[in-house]
Amino acid sequence: MRFLRKSLIGVFLFGVTLALLAWAGQMVTSAVQERMARDTSAPPARERVFTVNVATAVAGREIPILEAFGEVQSRRTLELHAATDGRVIELAPDFTEGGTVTEGQLLLQIDPADAQAALDRAASDLSDAGAEVRDADRALRLARDELAAAVDQADLRDRSFQRQIDLEERGVGTAQAVETAELAAAQARQAVLSRRLAEAQAEARIDQAATRLERARIALADAERRLADTRIFAAFDGTLSKVSLVEGRLVFPNEKLAELVDPDALEVAFRVSTGQYARLLDDGGALIPADVTVVLGGADSILQTTGRISRDSAGAGAVQTGRLIYATLDEARGFKPGDFVTVRVTEPAIDDVVRLPASALDAAGTVLVLGPDDRLEAMPVTLVRRQGDEVLVRGEGLAGREVVQARTPLLGAGIRVRPLRGPEAAAPAAPAAPDLIELTEERRARLVAFVETNAFIPADAKARILNQLAQEKVPAQMLERLESRMGG
Repeated sequence: MRFLRKSLIGVFLFGVTLALLAWAGQMVTSAVQERMARDTSAPPARERVFTVNVATAVAGREIPILEAFGEVQSRRTLELHAATDGRVIELAPDFTEGGTVTEGQLLLQIDPADAQAALDRAASDLSDAGAEVRDADRALRLARDELAAAVDQADLRDRSFQRQIDLEERGVGTAQAVETAELAAAQARQAVLSRRLAEAQAEARIDQAATRLERARIALADAERRLADTRIFAAFDGTLSKVSLVEGRLVFPNEKLAELVDPDALEVAFRVSTGQYARLLDDGGALIPADVTVVLGGADSILQTTGRISRDSAGAGAVQTGRLIYATLDEARGFKPGDFVTVRVTEPAIDDVVRLPASALDAAGTVLVLGPDDRLEAMPVTLVRRQGDEVLVRGEGLAGREVVQARTPLLGAGIRVRPLRGPEAAAPAAPAAPDLIELTEERRARLVAFVETNAFIPADAKARILNQLAQEKVPAQMLERLESRMGG
């Protein structure tokens, strides 16, 4: 009986197993049939739509700005040189680098002892020359008086000689008396010649004395000039630079001592390309006096002034390209010679152009405009001018069309887009500030202890983390990172 019972139970379990296997096989078969009966065709593909920023192209009058870099220079600079040698015995209090002086101010004094002595000697020589002129003049007058007396005496001798001849002809006189009178007349004429020679010598002495007087005057003027050269004065109001002098130093002739710069007479020199230079010429080929804006400094501190183009260089310069242009500054407050500045030149206005971002124009000279059904169209345009991150273009039918502001490799003609206009096309908002969590004292102490005992954190990073943990509120991201390392 026991064997029969176990056999029946075994047959029952075997039957149940076969039934379960049959049911499982039926379920698998029905599932496979249902899967095979489904529609396996791929779903229809959807067209990809891109979001772009667009703006309406408005044609109008634009004033291009030419930007270049230049250097501030002084239009009025005076080099101070020593005209004589000697020791500097006096310096003005402002005779230092950057010192401000006024016109006529005494800048320095060189020891004038030698120059003063030379001046005194020249004055003495001039007095001697004057006395010599006066003495020669008196000698000339005496020579002329003596000549006149000799002429009178010669006339008397000639008349006496004539009387002796008359007496001899009448038989009263003698031949010896005639000869004696004739000899006396000849001696008188010889005396006249001697006095004439003395007069000529006196006249020559007058000329020599006059020449000596003139030389003495020249020597005196030279001595006065040398004495004046020991003192150097400021020729105009300005600022001193490149000062290389101290009191008590010996200076030599023509030695450069400093430079005097007029801070109000500054100009800027900047170089432009040949094409840019051509745009600054008028119909007659002359350089236009365009307005310029000169900027010095960065975004945090800016010195700015205005000016006007005055001239250009006579030549291109050695190993240089383009043209060098000079512009005078209206007000040079804060600017110094040698400053490297940015120069913005206002060019003549251009009509019928559209201002677009530079990213809207591709290398082929086309822009993408919005067409029917929000699909893009390529439109050729002519580039007129580049203005930093913007361009000035001109194209037929461009005015009034909506232009894509920024092109990407995914955009092209025929692509459907979702245009963003006006406020929708604004720049994305700034990222939100990190979340801050207020810590309990127990949690703060646990975090501080972990950071201080961690030998793998660098010292500077550890100081920064401890400083943040000391605040009332701590960034949640930092807390999550620390606690994940702690295992809490």
